[in-house]
Amino acid sequence: MSTTQSERLRGLLEPLVSAADLDLEEIEVSRAGRRRMLRIIVDSDEGVELDACAELSRAISEKLDETDAMGEGEYVLEVSSPGADRPLTQHRHYVRAVGRLVKLQLHDGETAEELVARILTVDDEGLDLEVPGVKGRKPTARRVTFADIAKARVEIEFNRKDKKEEEA
Repeated sequence: MSTTQSERLRGLLEPLVSAADLDLEEIEVSRAGRRRMLRIIVDSDEGVELDACAELSRAISEKLDETDAMGEGEYVLEVSSPGADRPLTQHRHYVRAVGRLVKLQLHDGETAEELVARILTVDDEGLDLEVPGVKGRKPTARRVTFADIAKARVEIEFNRKDKKEEEA
């Protein structure tokens, strides 16, 4: 997708997404056979309900039908939330991942390190983490600045208690 098309679509769709109290995370146009695929990824601090995606999809479809932003050819529109394995790239992604286990690839000059830890807090400079103990040892605290993070991704935990379960 060209930068101009991406910018045009973002300018066109951002107000619709914001009106639904969601954040526009990503716009991707790709080929799916003879058709094109327009994938819109949205998120919020509370997550995204399926009904919200469906309503937003209808609003986006109407808006795109009013314009020539997608050109004349057929396309498939998909509006969804980011997957659990989405990379953490913006401050709000880290804030939304507080309490979650993350895998970080750190770079410190010439060395690289991989770290799996739970995010405890997030501020403007970085993260306070709890690094799980190994072989019965207690977890340790660690501070990581955003400047030291090369890549970050939430780790899927199948046995993790949900916040709502813990509060009950």
